[in-house]
Amino acid sequence: MADPLVAVLNGPNLNLLGVREPSIYGRATLADIEALCRDRAARLGLALEFRQSNHEGVLIDWVQACRGRARGIVINPGGLTHTSVALLDALVATDLPVIEVHLSNIHRREPFRERSLTAKAATGVIAGLGAAGYGLALEAMAGLIAAATSETVSA
Repeated sequence: MADPLVAVLNGPNLNLLGVREPSIYGRATLADIEALCRDRAARLGLALEFRQSNHEGVLIDWVQACRGRARGIVINPGGLTHTSVALLDALVATDLPVIEVHLSNIHRREPFRERSLTAKAATGVIAGLGAAGYGLALEAMAGLIAAATSETVSA
């Protein structure tokens, strides 16, 4: 049986990690985070799809494509976290477990960043732990997938 697929999706400006406000977002690049995710996914027995786009519609298309194909979504929506009802609706429509990740603690930032629209679709949210949050999200997702698999087997 193939390893369960988890999509790790990244929103606007995350391609600038490592150079954009490193005092807030850290020095890890998106390539560093992808390597961390690929290593952790391999150790957890997960297949991984890792993507980034600066375009809301592209992210929505990727989220919709996960339905019936992936077993879960880890997402850092970037600035769309606070503004995108359309992304929220797409995440809800997948009927998949979703873990939202933020490098910084959005609750310690500007008031407009404290509210996450997309978190309403999330099973869990990890914020403020830097790049390590992605690894933790994959570990949590592996647990959610295992629990769902054992529920399906016993039903």
